[in-house]
Amino acid sequence: MRRRVGIGTVGFGWMGQAHSRSYLRIPTLFPERACDPELVILSDTVAGRRELAAEAFGYRETTADWRAVCEHPDVDAVVVTAPNMLHVEVVEAACAAGKHVFCEKPVGGTPEQTLRAWEAARAAGAITGVGYNYRFAPLVRHAAAMIRDGRLGEITAYRGRFFSMYGSDPLGVLSWRFEQDEGGYGVSSDLLSHAVDLAHALVGRAVRVVGMRSTLIGERPLPQPGAGHYGRGRDGDPTGAVTNEDSVSMLAVLEGGVQATFESSRALVGPESQMAFDVYGTRGALSWSLERLNELRVHQPADGPETGYTTVFGGDRFPYHGSFVPGSANGIGFEDLVAIEDVEFLDAVARGEPHEPGFDAALEYVAVQAALIRSWESERWEDVVPLAAEVAR
Repeated sequence: MRRRVGIGTVGFGWMGQAHSRSYLRIPTLFPERACDPELVILSDTVAGRRELAAEAFGYRETTADWRAVCEHPDVDAVVVTAPNMLHVEVVEAACAAGKHVFCEKPVGGTPEQTLRAWEAARAAGAITGVGYNYRFAPLVRHAAAMIRDGRLGEITAYRGRFFSMYGSDPLGVLSWRFEQDEGGYGVSSDLLSHAVDLAHALVGRAVRVVGMRSTLIGERPLPQPGAGHYGRGRDGDPTGAVTNEDSVSMLAVLEGGVQATFESSRALVGPESQMAFDVYGTRGALSWSLERLNELRVHQPADGPETGYTTVFGGDRFPYHGSFVPGSANGIGFEDLVAIEDVEFLDAVARGEPHEPGFDAALEYVAVQAALIRSWESERWEDVVPLAAEVAR
């Protein structure tokens, strides 16, 4: 029997809308689900977004006050898609009100805030989820199974990266993502977190790191109210300073001594949305990129002269792909990954079971981020120190 799960969403920008669409789609996609989501209440400070939430998405109630979401008696799970620096306050209030919590990464704007959110959820016994949605790509799950089953042999090296062009235009507006006081750190929170989390899920946790950062575009046009990080200003608009990093590079040692490199940037010209990894073993290698979401490149020993990578196309033989389209090489998209992520979280809530990735995964990443930040100052290798003893292994 399915359990109704009341949804309260805080923030209705891109990701707030993406999750809300997936809640509406879940009943049509996943007949074996344990949950039936209901859109109860939405908070956003922009009136036009509240109107959209009610009229187009069917939220029963809307409000400008996020506290009303956390306190609503019909809400079982609070979904936090607000700017990073609001995360911890909303999470703490939701947990205090007895709600389960899904929060977009990085769960706070700084490692210290992520720890606060983790502590609040742990004290309340809340089921938590964090928005590391690339774990849910069907071919990434297949890659994880190949690694786990030993088909690549002993893992020897890993390369993770997330390059995006959303900040490459100097006229791109100064959204909250570019301000330390609003978004916390820059790409080390926004993009690098995805790349490192996937390494943690596929290969093992980072134990030592060293890295560097840069800000490539120092000023941007001031935004209009409600503008997202894809908004664009005009020549002559008043500008403000970018106060966090545009680009980060990091060397790392993973568990077992695996050497790894990580890069992320929002300001490079060229890669559109290259969230990607390469993993190398003694008997094979794998390569995947979000830009080619439905393709996995596989290299394994050949008996004949035909060596090199083979492209494996996505299809309904891989986890969840057939929920969206049948057959092989009929592609799925980004929001389909969000739908998989959301149904797994809501099913965990309906069953009263832990969800992975939850706030433990968020805390594991920000321990890496904290070591990286230390290395920016020391210009030396830094050990990754768990921020809470309960997540140390």
